[in-house]
Amino acid sequence: MPDVGPTAVLPRRPLTVGELLDSAVLLLRDQGRVLVPLGVLLAAGEQLLLYPLRRLADALPPVWWSDSGVFPLWWQLLAVGAAAEAVIVLLLGNPAARAAGAALLGRRATMADLLRPAGARWGVTLLLAPAVGLLMLIAALLGPAWLVGYGLLGSVAAAVVLDRVPGVGAVPRAARVAVRGRAAAVRLLGYLGWWVLRVGLALGLFFGVESLHLVDLADPGVRVAAAMLAFGAVNSVAYPALACLDAVIHLDVRMRTEGLDIQLARTPAGLVAAGLPAVDR
Repeated sequence: MPDVGPTAVLPRRPLTVGELLDSAVLLLRDQGRVLVPLGVLLAAGEQLLLYPLRRLADALPPVWWSDSGVFPLWWQLLAVGAAAEAVIVLLLGNPAARAAGAALLGRRATMADLLRPAGARWGVTLLLAPAVGLLMLIAALLGPAWLVGYGLLGSVAAAVVLDRVPGVGAVPRAARVAVRGRAAAVRLLGYLGWWVLRVGLALGLFFGVESLHLVDLADPGVRVAAAMLAFGAVNSVAYPALACLDAVIHLDVRMRTEGLDIQLARTPAGLVAAGLPAVDR
């Protein structure tokens, strides 16, 4: 596919739902050399985190379902997994938001731009990660509340990096952005789409290897390792894609409700080199 340039990744106008999803994929394609390796590391860490919890819950690969009657432990496993996903998407949202901001300004962020710590506000992002993880853990333990939590917290990284919101103020800022129009609904739609895709791909990889007898999966240890590798590989791409979607949604909401596109048209690019200008927070 030919390079269509940064302006095609994120035009300076409000986008339809389909265009938001397409822009997120284009952003991931442009910045995959940075986001996917980070996704590999974080997805691998998630699998290692969940491994002892899966053993305690007696969750069997590859679907990680427990049929031994320890439902409370299995429910806690799901909640920890949901919280871990939220934290991972938040961390990946830092470089994804910076890449999206550059695309909106009509340029393509280089690998050096995304890896450079200056102006990235990694300290604030890392401090907010445990808070977001705790909120999502509590919401996931409450069942349907997870939908509300996930929908509201999508813009935390973008609020930190692009809006330059100080500290914990990024959480209420993200919630305000989410309730404007369809932001929360689009984030949930994107998560659902990627969840179906990654579960299908991971199970397809696992059962494909099993059916072709490429690896002897009769051994329980090998079976667990194969399932962890399959889900880790798929999540390595899915999590960066979700982070890109969050960044695109955030900027779209700001164009729709804060006139960001109009302000950018009146602002020299040099004045916003460190981040996009905030309007009404």
